[in-house]
Amino acid sequence: MKVEHSLKPIYAASSKVLILGTMPSVISREKNFYYAHPRNRFWKVLSRVYQEEIAENIADRKAFLKRHHIALFDCLKSCEIKKSSDASIKEPVPNDLRPILKNSSIKMIFTTGNQAHLLYQKFLKKDTGIEDILLPSPSPANCPKGIEKLLFEKYSKIKEYTDNPL
Repeated sequence: MKVEHSLKPIYAASSKVLILGTMPSVISREKNFYYAHPRNRFWKVLSRVYQEEIAENIADRKAFLKRHHIALFDCLKSCEIKKSSDASIKEPVPNDLRPILKNSSIKMIFTTGNQAHLLYQKFLKKDTGIEDILLPSPSPANCPKGIEKLLFEKYSKIKEYTDNPL
């Protein structure tokens, strides 16, 4: 099924890092916000990294991102995809990251999962000139034992970039 990206990027002039996924999941598109699946660990892990309660609603999550200088978007503008399976992505069309980079203070890009990393490397890195740091996917489909510890350890790297002065 062809899917068009329906969520706006979240960023501010003060954003220091950009976290990129591939394409919003079916549930994220239905709920009109990033990482909205209740079993997705993205918000849980970021809350733990910054030692805050998990923001439950969209306004609180946007405020959390702004407070911690984090921008959020996805690599793809559109693609053929079966449900929410990154492995099924075909006909990828990349998003344009230039408006985010032009209007923010992004110094580092993180990609959530192997597919986001590969898409970023193939389509977007040449325009941004910024290397990405690959993070494990927070998706409920990525459920190996001990993933919470791994996610926390890897996602803690974000804080190194957001807590340092520009």
